[in-house]
Amino acid sequence: MQQLISHNFVQTKDVTDADAHWQLIYNHQVIGQYSLWWKNTPSLNGCKLGYIGHYEVLDENATEVLAHACNQLASLGCNLAIAPIDGNTWQRYRLLTERGVHPAFFLEPDNPDNWRQHFIEQNFTPLANYSSSLNTDLTQIDSRLQFVKQRCEQANIHVRALDLQNQEQELHRIYTVAIQSFRNNFLFTPIDEAQFIAQYQSLLPYIQPELVLIAEHEQNPVGFLFAIPDWLQKQRGEPVNTIIIKTVAILPKRIYAGLGNLLVAQCQQIAHQLGYSQAIHALMHDANPSRNLSSRYATTIRRYILFSKKL
Repeated sequence: MQQLISHNFVQTKDVTDADAHWQLIYNHQVIGQYSLWWKNTPSLNGCKLGYIGHYEVLDENATEVLAHACNQLASLGCNLAIAPIDGNTWQRYRLLTERGVHPAFFLEPDNPDNWRQHFIEQNFTPLANYSSSLNTDLTQIDSRLQFVKQRCEQANIHVRALDLQNQEQELHRIYTVAIQSFRNNFLFTPIDEAQFIAQYQSLLPYIQPELVLIAEHEQNPVGFLFAIPDWLQKQRGEPVNTIIIKTVAILPKRIYAGLGNLLVAQCQQIAHQLGYSQAIHALMHDANPSRNLSSRYATTIRRYILFSKKL
């Protein structure tokens, strides 16, 4: 297709959670769009951040769409653009950049392979790298975890499965851990409890409660692991033999050191007992301790990048 000439950008209010949403229109049709956030973004190395998300574009218009987005952020006082990110790290973010051969898994973000080139051609560079890994042997046991297990038992720290009969109370307990555990994470912004519960409630119909673990210290929640079966396997007509370890969160106290490793190991053992044979450790920041934990069990199957550009 030749470069379109008679087209223009229109600001809309279709996306209510964004600070601004723009569409590129040609012959009354949307041929590109994006959203911006700049009002409540965190700071990073003294930079005022602007986020670009909800990115959709025809290839031949990518240059114009990304240039327009960056110009808008610069005019608003931002000096670093980050993309793609739909408002914050609780929402969809990161670009799939190395697909590999393993099929897509449930809840995994996806995008056309050529989108990576869109950002590179506009002088975006990698800001953070992420990966997903596959463990094909759920019977593996790390001998070092026996000491962690004994220490937790001596401290009266116990692990149990999610109680689906008390959904709201359970999600409240998970929220109290998540909001503290993630506060030092890269690009963290807080989320209110109602939004958090709404996100997780939407996933409850798909879970097996045995795969969602809550760690409690003297009956107070101090950690959790959220895993879910890979329902995309069922959609492809395959047996569902894989679980996805989506989130692991532990309170940042010394007494809980190693608890995240223990939850992963216990989850994989439970999954094996339930008849699963594989586990995907999903969407891990390469600099996070979870990546080191995963490397003990799993092999990388996919890579993702969050891009940035100085304005």
